[in-house]
Amino acid sequence: MGIWGGMLGQRRVTKLLEPDRSAWAPRPHLPAGLHGHLPALDGLRGLAVLMVLVFHFVGSMLATNGFERAVVAVAKHGLLGVDLFFVLSGFLITGLLYEGHDKPHYLRNFYMRRVLRIFPLYYGVLLLVFVVAPWIPLFRGPTLDYLLDRQAWAWLYGVNVYVATHGGWGSLSYIEHFWSLAVEEHFYFVWPLVVWRLAPRPRILMRTALGIAVVSFAARVTASLSGLSPVAATVLTPFQLDALCVGGLLAVALRQPGGEAALRRAVWPLALAAASVLVLQFALHRFTDFGLELMRAIRLGVFRLLFAALLLHALFAPASSMAGRAFRSAPMTWLGKYSYGLYVYHHFLSYYLVKHGTEFALARAVGSHALAVVIQALAGMAVSMTVAWASYELVEKHFLRLKRFWPSAPKPALVAESAPVVA
Repeated sequence: MGIWGGMLGQRRVTKLLEPDRSAWAPRPHLPAGLHGHLPALDGLRGLAVLMVLVFHFVGSMLATNGFERAVVAVAKHGLLGVDLFFVLSGFLITGLLYEGHDKPHYLRNFYMRRVLRIFPLYYGVLLLVFVVAPWIPLFRGPTLDYLLDRQAWAWLYGVNVYVATHGGWGSLSYIEHFWSLAVEEHFYFVWPLVVWRLAPRPRILMRTALGIAVVSFAARVTASLSGLSPVAATVLTPFQLDALCVGGLLAVALRQPGGEAALRRAVWPLALAAASVLVLQFALHRFTDFGLELMRAIRLGVFRLLFAALLLHALFAPASSMAGRAFRSAPMTWLGKYSYGLYVYHHFLSYYLVKHGTEFALARAVGSHALAVVIQALAGMAVSMTVAWASYELVEKHFLRLKRFWPSAPKPALVAESAPVVA
């Protein structure tokens, strides 16, 4: 008994010390209850695009009094809708890639489906701007000529690089918001290869995503310390990978044994920690301007963690809860469905309105500048939504039907069609 007992004890110790090989095997499916189409994630995308619309139609206006300055200051935070889009996009894309990594024609099918979702609208708009518009006398002028001379940056998804290296915000007028589309396209080009290579070992994939996120955050902080322009630190792809990879990390973690329970437990601690850091930074900013750009770089990373918590909250919130009803509401899911077109089209209108100060002419008619801004913003959003709806229903969805020739994984566990970031 002593010998056999000793051998059994040694086996138990050896087994405890051995790595859990089962945890390294791919587990590509979501937990029960999270299968099928999830309207809450459409609603989350709707929130993101709504934030961007408020930023461009309200946050870019010229304030004329203290009240308006306060409103504009709040509306400017709508630019963070881009960061929410990045986190959500990383989550959805990585989930689809992870579930289909071992399927035939993995890369071919993924890229063809991305082409059908992204290119018809993107390049269709470029054709209108660079081929059709020059023939219309109303659109001719120095602004269009300037864009025509630099159109190669748009055709090659390099708008973010041009904005970072040639004068910052305003340098590409009507199409400068394409910088975020360029970031996502760069991500799409490389990330599927990473997932394909590492998906059989999900722990390594998660560590890689976390490592890239940490390096991206550290690079943005270092760039701020070294005097890089805030615009460049915002739009260049390496400085945006933390948002995309945090979303990717959540997607893989959720599909692991015990992943759902762990992420459910993490939602509120993550949100509270991020919110505490933001409150602390706000308090410090009230007393000193020291390290303003450094604080901004750190704050951006903290907001992305807050958005990660928001994504999980939207995913797990019961349909009957306040958050569940909000994210699943018809207006929010409608915005999410048409968010790509909304992002692409809205800035042409908002930029024109801001550039020409049209709200001042409207203010003379209604007797109030604040009321004029509200009317103009609502009208601008309504027009943008109408154009986005028509674009999708008349053009885009016909290309999307071609996806059947390049199937992804057999009916993905999480269906929430990932459009490019909408901001």
